Amino acid sequence: MRRATKGKGESKGKGDRVPARGPGLLAQLRNPPGGRNARIMLLALSVDRTGSGLWAASSVLYLTFVTHLSAQQIGVLLGVAGVAGIAGSPLAGRLAGRFPLRPLLIGCHLLRLVTLTLVLLCPGFEALLPVVAATYLGDRAAKTLEMLFATRAAGERRSAYQALSRSAANAGYGVGAGIAAVGLAVGTTDAYRALILGNALSFLVAAVLVWRTGELREATVEVARSAAAPGAASASAAGRVPGRPKSPWRDRGYLRFVLLDIPMNLDDSVLAVGLPLWLVNRTSAPHALVPAFLVINTVLVVVLQLTVSRRAEGPRRTVRTLLLYGGLMFVCCALLAGATRCGTWTAAAVLLGAAVLVTLAELMRSVSSWELAVLLAPPEARAAYLGVAGMSQSIQKSAGPPLLTGVVMAAGPAGWLVLGTVIAGLAVAQRRSCAQRFRALAQPVPDRARTAVPVAPE
Repeated sequence: MRRATKGKGESKGKGDRVPARGPGLLAQLRNPPGGRNARIMLLALSVDRTGSGLWAASSVLYLTFVTHLSAQQIGVLLGVAGVAGIAGSPLAGRLAGRFPLRPLLIGCHLLRLVTLTLVLLCPGFEALLPVVAATYLGDRAAKTLEMLFATRAAGERRSAYQALSRSAANAGYGVGAGIAAVGLAVGTTDAYRALILGNALSFLVAAVLVWRTGELREATVEVARSAAAPGAASASAAGRVPGRPKSPWRDRGYLRFVLLDIPMNLDDSVLAVGLPLWLVNRTSAPHALVPAFLVINTVLVVVLQLTVSRRAEGPRRTVRTLLLYGGLMFVCCALLAGATRCGTWTAAAVLLGAAVLVTLAELMRSVSSWELAVLLAPPEARAAYLGVAGMSQSIQKSAGPPLLTGVVMAAGPAGWLVLGTVIAGLAVAQRRSCAQRFRALAQPVPDRARTAVPVAPE
């Protein structure tokens, strides 16, 4: 009989670690996984997201009152830009497999610096369309490169780094939104222009900070598949392709994961679009409650992300978070469906509860989606695979809002119940698919078959 002594922070078994109470958020930000490079990158990410907060709060008003676009033109502009952003992730992954990561990320920041400056000079819709599309393309490419940086800098502690990055990003986003509120209160053309220029300058600062880091190589990464199951590490190593890495576009098991991951990102649209519009159009809750949704989300992500990530370390725990995500989203959708039958203050309380639940679901998804995208990818082709995985968020950002407004909310309370049920069912399917792929990776590879990357059986 095997006996093991479990100490603080040690694992109970393969892939199931005992969550240990580590240092606090500020202490880990000062000394993050990955050392100096990671610390600088977290600062760059925070600066970048501060600019994003400026853009998110001011862009629609700038396009309306300064460039005088109609609501329809703004919708088309942002929709086309969202579609262009979808291509940013696989493009960044492909380039990162061939070129050093650091200059690529600097290039993305400088691209957005140029395009945001051009936004200030473009007089109308036709000129703005390619400029804003290029901005969104660079934005999604930068996010994929930041994820690749984390896998190379933090190694097996990438979950902790990812938690710190989300805390830093949300804090920066909140600061940017706060600065934007001051500019929007002024409400002049110069104030709107200053906010857009502030976003552009944030990319310049971020590029300088990335330039101060050192280049990281994929070979320095410690492969975390060893925690998946007994024998997984040997299977993964034996399954490496000696020549050209396997293409993610031919890996049906990984593409299935990416496809299911698209609806697993719908919490973003529920928070940003579903909650505010449902409150305003279908409940008696006070409209002044809408800003509270963002405040709740920002505070909970900053405070809880590190704790949630500690409790989802290792493949087995990561896969279990998929079920928690599905359950939280189902209850959230059920609350939204029931809010229409409540009085003013009861509806307000129900909607605030839904905001808390969708934020908790976001915390679960941010761990599972990102970590599984790394663990399920062959190490020798990780850049290309993560580029494809990054498309799920971009597609959701383009398809999620019209899905909610045109289908779910149009169907009334029943639409929310159906959405919650579908997401919960897809979470179960995703868990089963990922567990199957991990089991396939854990199987010993025969000598004659060691030239193929192991994938989940079809």
